[in-house]
Amino acid sequence: MNLEQQQSYTDEHQSTYNAPFHKLLRMLTLSILVSFIGSVVGMFVPPALFIPLVIVELIMLVAAFFIRRKGKGIGYGFVFTFCLISGITVFPSIAHYTSIGGPTLVTTAFLLTAIIFGGLTAYAYYSKRDFSFLGGFLTVAVLVLIGFSLIGLFTGGFGGTLGLFIAAFGVLVFSGFILYDISQYKHGLADEDIPLAVLNLYLNFINLFLYLLRLLGILSSDD
Repeated sequence: MNLEQQQSYTDEHQSTYNAPFHKLLRMLTLSILVSFIGSVVGMFVPPALFIPLVIVELIMLVAAFFIRRKGKGIGYGFVFTFCLISGITVFPSIAHYTSIGGPTLVTTAFLLTAIIFGGLTAYAYYSKRDFSFLGGFLTVAVLVLIGFSLIGLFTGGFGGTLGLFIAAFGVLVFSGFILYDISQYKHGLADEDIPLAVLNLYLNFINLFLYLLRLLGILSSDD
């Protein structure tokens, strides 16, 4: 390969390498690792603290929304703090489903989440399709899920066929969010926007995991 060919190859590689997007994926991987550490910490957290921590999570999400509305960015410290708290508050769900189906159930749900997330990310990134049309539907769908969650909170949850339907619907909704968000981010991000994008993708990942865990838990309890 002569000097001119080598320079041409280097220029082509630089033009196809999406540095901001790859940084986004690296930071997302780190956020999931931080969340895992949080779930380990959750083993030692008194049960009375879980509800206050969930409230802190909600406050942080609202704060992130308003910070973004003001045209400012959130930092990685904010994101990783949220992921750590999120990992702690996810621990009771992990413990519950471990008691139902053992560690294999949780491991299966996590592996399925990673496979689905990776597959949809690759498809949305390399596909020429525009998934922005999903935005309106996904907004309505997530409000429906929140409504069902609030009802379940006061009625002791959903089981049986209805619970199975809600879990499957949740999997579809957050799979849709992955397609939608990746299609928005693949064209490039400003460096200050990456932390918020990491937070969005983390929420997609963790919610997909939780709904898959619920789905597998219901299916295993019916056996």
